[in-house]
Amino acid sequence: MFDLKDKVAVVTGGGGVLGGSIAKSLVEIGVKVAILDIREENVKARVEELEGLGGDVLGFVSSVLDVAELKSTRDDLLQKWGKVDILINAAGGNLPGATLTEEQTVFDMKIEDFEKVNSLNMNGTVYPSLVFGEAMAEKGEGSIITISSMATYSAITRVLGYSTAKTAINIFTQWMAMEMATKFSEKIRVNSIAPGFFIGDQNRKVLINPDGSYTERSKKVLARTPMGRFGDIKELNGAVKFLCSDEASFITGVILPIDGGFSSFSGV
Repeated sequence: MFDLKDKVAVVTGGGGVLGGSIAKSLVEIGVKVAILDIREENVKARVEELEGLGGDVLGFVSSVLDVAELKSTRDDLLQKWGKVDILINAAGGNLPGATLTEEQTVFDMKIEDFEKVNSLNMNGTVYPSLVFGEAMAEKGEGSIITISSMATYSAITRVLGYSTAKTAINIFTQWMAMEMATKFSEKIRVNSIAPGFFIGDQNRKVLINPDGSYTERSKKVLARTPMGRFGDIKELNGAVKFLCSDEASFITGVILPIDGGFSSFSGV
């Protein structure tokens, strides 16, 4: 249904779990994928994995916070593949110092980590969107996907830095969608997915006890999730492929929840 064969996609944070899952799903339908990650070993491992699937893959060690480095990567990619059709902004994350324990208050938060989390998630989305979006503007076609969060819908305890950064991404997504469509081409679309709760390396200790049982935080999350379960990271891939395809040709500036109903349920 979503014909993306021979499209060229850039996946930032492609060495991580989220970026890797999306990259794999794109390779499986014939998309050429460029993996960007700051960690060289992760880039090599991901490229090797995707090439093992028969994918057409390139790997770049590149920081999403270094505009000059991103431009150099873009130029190298254009020289090799000639275009950029899709940008997936999967780079991001949180830091312990910007996440409060149950015993802490907001005044205990480490300001340095708060700033780092905001920079990584917000600027780490804005900079690649500007750099690779410029290539789309010159071509007059393309799709940019950002990653939002349930932490932007209402106040979720303990994750202030992550919440402010992801909320900034929401308005950037809408602003960039407006800018690209009105000044360059209606065929350049910018949308966001807002994942619900998925168990990954970054939040495992918060959601899963050492004995494998759910923590109290997990129980609260599931009580607010009509589907009554955590998501599987693969359940994000269909929405990404849809938003990047011509099937979504009249959709731009959207923040799409993929959350088992969490954002729509009051808990009552």
